[in-house]
This record gives sequence, C-alpha cells and structure tokens, in this order.
Amino acid sequence: MYLHFLAMAAPQGGGAAPSGAASLLGFIPWIAIILIFYFLLIRPQAKRQKQHAEMLKNVKKGDKIVTAGGIHGEVVGVKDENTLVVKIASEVKVEVERSSIGRVTYSYGQSE
Repeated sequence: MYLHFLAMAAPQGGGAAPSGAASLLGFIPWIAIILIFYFLLIRPQAKRQKQHAEMLKNVKKGDKIVTAGGIHGEVVGVKDENTLVVKIASEVKVEVERSSIGRVTYSYGQSE
C-alpha cells in the first residue's frame, strides 16, 4: 500500500501532469479510514473515560462499590480527596484510592 502511494506521487513520464483533483482523490480513502477510527474507536473510549471520571468524582458515603481488584464494599467515609474508607465486612474497613474504584453498584439515595 505504501508503494502504491509512492507510485501515485511519482512524476508521470511522458504525459501531462496529473490534475490537482485527481491527486486529491488518492487521499479520500485515508481520510475515510481516519474518520472511521475516530468514530468507532477514539470517540467512544474518550466518552467512557469521561463517564468513569465523573463517577469517581461523585462517589460518596453510603455508596456500594466494586474495586478494580474485585473487592465489594460500602463507602463509610472519605479520608481526603483521593482516599476513601470502605467497609468490606463487619468490623473490617480498608482505605482505597478513589482511582481504584471500578464501578458503583448502588448509590446512596437511589431507589431499589
């Protein structure tokens, strides 16, 4: 494919120079590929990252969470901006980084 591009860009021997429109037609497949990658891969991933960051920002006391490591628990306190106290069993509390939360399974104030 690279060689094909070079052959298109190389000067044509003996004939008239290709028109500008004809050379631009060679870039249309590349533009289409870039657009497909953007709409099918890049944009959805950025959207998921934004939703996850918003979810992490909104975690509060009473929320039931699952950490990235698979530990289920309930947020019982907020130590600082990045550290939460999570109850994983009766009388067992651990401190976890906010960024290690995989998902919120139940948010306090949400109807069951």
